[in-house]
Amino acid sequence: MTDSTAARKPRRSAGSKAAGTTGTKAAGTTGGKAAGTTGGKAGAGAKRTTRTTRTAAKKGSETELVQLLTPEGERVEPTGKAPYAEYAGYVAGITPDELRGLYRDMVLTRRFDAEATALQRQGELGLWASLLGQEAAQIGSGRATREDDYVFPTYREHGVAWCRGVDPTNLLGMFRGVNHGGWDPNSNNFHLYTIVIGSQALHATGYAMGVAKDGADSGVIAYFGDGASSQGDVNEAFNFAAVYNAPVVFFCQNNQWAISESNEKQTRVPLYQRAQGFGFPGVRVDGNDVLASLAVTRWALDRARRGEGPALIEAYTYRMGAHTTSDDPSRYRHDDERAAWEAKDPILRLRRHLESAHHADEGFFAELETESEALGKRVREVVRAMPDPDRLALFEHVYADGHALVDEERVQFAAYQASFAESEGV
Repeated sequence: MTDSTAARKPRRSAGSKAAGTTGTKAAGTTGGKAAGTTGGKAGAGAKRTTRTTRTAAKKGSETELVQLLTPEGERVEPTGKAPYAEYAGYVAGITPDELRGLYRDMVLTRRFDAEATALQRQGELGLWASLLGQEAAQIGSGRATREDDYVFPTYREHGVAWCRGVDPTNLLGMFRGVNHGGWDPNSNNFHLYTIVIGSQALHATGYAMGVAKDGADSGVIAYFGDGASSQGDVNEAFNFAAVYNAPVVFFCQNNQWAISESNEKQTRVPLYQRAQGFGFPGVRVDGNDVLASLAVTRWALDRARRGEGPALIEAYTYRMGAHTTSDDPSRYRHDDERAAWEAKDPILRLRRHLESAHHADEGFFAELETESEALGKRVREVVRAMPDPDRLALFEHVYADGHALVDEERVQFAAYQASFAESEGV
């Protein structure tokens, strides 16, 4: 299997330019059906929607949802007031080849995620955080980034990692307990996964402030969930980014549940509206619409690179699986809620469009199914072959230039480990 993109190189020097345009480059275009995820007809309850869907919010306010691809797979061309037409312009020229690439990305990301979940259930991983249902938000936004942009993820951005060229098997080392990340962040401009909720928003903001001081035209994007929006770190990041006009995009995947806490216990207003209080724009996008996620993220990153400051994107989506494999969502939500969202499945949505527009045939889907199964097999083999870590490696990289106390602790720990070997020898 070939990675979706070539490894990216860090570019923080003044005046750096990315090859190509601000748009995404779709991954390979051959491939086919994801096991158990694509194909089929529109599920019962799938409702026809328009580009901007207004839904009643609390206290009679209204929420606008940017949508460019309906659950039935129909393209919708926006009309009316700006900036909605501007968003659509960012994907107006998307080609069938690029659409197939987006579909391939989502299918393979879901296949990888399903394999990782199965491996955890088999005892090969200690924990896993599934992205099931959030593929469009991640692939759309991930493909909107340029090589010289920098990404700060949480621990669920497996699709974004795929877009940045990180080998998916590298994501599993931390969950197996053999490393603290498994990849060099500067090789792909993709930071290590962050477990502490919301802290990466401050890291991203500080990095973006550095980018601005360097005079570079790259952007920064920080991912977090709806629950993290209640954290002080995220709100502090909003304030710093606004005051210093940092070129950062805050991408909130609102999957409706912060573990077992629903949105109703998190906020009194739609999350994207919080940006207004800090002085920068916020947009709610249909997070199950890969085209809308792609377009709005391109827009936000473009304005950040032009020096127009931060933006908040709320990708309104749904976590179809558990928060992590240690969670039981049946204890706090009903099956009918999931069923309603399954009718809006992001992969099925794009497949319907590809089929109705005659952009893909059965050969494409069959080839992708074969590639999908090959990916699953490779993931299983790599995980089970991961070697135990060097116990002394935890002393590496604590300080950039080393430290006498760390050296002393390393010697003590090595002697302690050696004592076990001596006991076994006796």
